[in-house]
Amino acid sequence: MKYLFLSITILSFFIACSSETPQGKTAAEVLYKEANQLMADKHYNLALEKLNTLKSQYPYSFYAKHAQLKQADISFLQENYVESAAGYILFKDLHPKDEQIPYVLWRIAESYFNQLPSTFDRDLDPANEAIKYYTELTSRFPNYEKNFEALKRIQECSDMIENKEKYIADYYYKTDAFESAKFRYLGIISNFADKELVNHARVRVVLSALNAENFDECIKYAGEYSDKVDEKGLSQINEAKNECIKNRKHD
Repeated sequence: MKYLFLSITILSFFIACSSETPQGKTAAEVLYKEANQLMADKHYNLALEKLNTLKSQYPYSFYAKHAQLKQADISFLQENYVESAAGYILFKDLHPKDEQIPYVLWRIAESYFNQLPSTFDRDLDPANEAIKYYTELTSRFPNYEKNFEALKRIQECSDMIENKEKYIADYYYKTDAFESAKFRYLGIISNFADKELVNHARVRVVLSALNAENFDECIKYAGEYSDKVDEKGLSQINEAKNECIKNRKHD
């Protein structure tokens, strides 16, 4: 008898799951369509209620996965970008091969991009995260329709990060914290490709070593960078190098 009951239970489960298809007018489908209409009318909280009901009452339905993505969309439309990023990342982790993954990656990156501060001297962690997901999108899906815009966004984020690093390094230099300045300038040289910025950093590494009275380092870096800077930079480096050589002889 217990085996008959178990068989009936399993059969009922599969019948319920199989009935949840895009063609069937099931309760899950009704809830999903109602939520879509509420979203179109910008009644986002009511739409969320419908989607929550769908997911809780019909977790194995065809529409449950789509409801999860719609919830992240609502957070994005409400400009709750921290929540939308978390929602899209959860969808990506649960459904890594879904056909919507390019869209999901785009929206994750956009969620972080929209968290960027108005000025570069504030927290730029969202910029790093945005670059990460824009880069994943463009590398994994090179033909995605938003890739040109994604590349522009990457450049915007990179510019902010570069400007912040220069700002910090220059601040240390101007306040005579030359060792800290040198460390920051070396980081710029290692991590960034902008020629003007790197040229500035190379000159400042040599000058920082001079001002910190690390004359051997000053001479060493001058030798490394002499053929890697512009004419003005070379003049500054040679002047600093000569000063370091002169001061080292006096030690």
